[in-house]
Amino acid sequence: MGFRVIKTALATLAAIYSAAALGLPNPFSAGLLAILGVDRTRWSGLRSVFARFMASAAGLFLASVLFQVIGFYIWVLSLYILIAFPLLSRLGLSAGIITGSVVVFHLFARGEVTVAAIAVELQFLIIGLGWATVFNLMYMPKEHNKLEALRKVTEEGFADVFHHLAIHLRNPDTVWAGEEMLRTESAIEQGIKSAKRAQENRLIPQDEPWLLYFHMRRSQWESIQLMMESVAFVSRNVSQAELIALLFDRLTLDVKSEFYEGETERMLIRLERSFHAMPLPASREEFETRAALLHLARELRRYLAIARREKKPKSTSAHAVIE
Repeated sequence: MGFRVIKTALATLAAIYSAAALGLPNPFSAGLLAILGVDRTRWSGLRSVFARFMASAAGLFLASVLFQVIGFYIWVLSLYILIAFPLLSRLGLSAGIITGSVVVFHLFARGEVTVAAIAVELQFLIIGLGWATVFNLMYMPKEHNKLEALRKVTEEGFADVFHHLAIHLRNPDTVWAGEEMLRTESAIEQGIKSAKRAQENRLIPQDEPWLLYFHMRRSQWESIQLMMESVAFVSRNVSQAELIALLFDRLTLDVKSEFYEGETERMLIRLERSFHAMPLPASREEFETRAALLHLARELRRYLAIARREKKPKSTSAHAVIE
């Protein structure tokens, strides 16, 4: 049973008992409003409750005018919907359309528009949404353990992909199913969603390090996918392919480090220098292979640039990245 379900149950119970203690008619209406007000995170809950209260107040005002001018006919409710729903959406209060409809229908059921009747509906709103806010601001389940698990899956997925790319560069005939690709991409997207929830649960707005981490991994994942396209064009074993395979061997270790050590980038710089020193390709096949490997080296540089920008530098390597 999810934590949100527990919060909703407690907020509903508190709202019903509070409305009953105040002697309000049909106190279950406060419980219904509490159900609508409970949200997944603290900040989304505050925004939701604000939108619901403002939409309900505006809806009550509009409905009161319609009921007073036209009367309490069922078709007037349809007229209210035709006017209120587009208006609330335009005002950015679409989250409160259902809540506003609850109090308007409740007012219609009373069959009168008086100060006392409107006051009762406002009390329902304050009680129901108030208790929802209380439980929205209470303890939220921590995302840390889930994020740590997703980080592990992501880094292991990166390492597996690098390992298979190295194998393919050494032996282009190797067949790889690629199931790690789907698992890794899914972990990155889940990590971004969980990190956003963690950020939304902070009462004091601040950058969420986990969100920065998974956005970094998403950018690197895009680079890895381009690397795979280049590797697919390598049709035979050449000396340059072996040199890049060594880089991928190194990356299988670097990807799990929280520091940027710079060793892979130094290896890449030496590799690029060797490219410039090599004679021109003697055949079309060698030319295409060399072009694919050169593009692969450039994507590796892009991947490493992201890591250098986002990871913490290691003191022993911070000044030795470029030789």
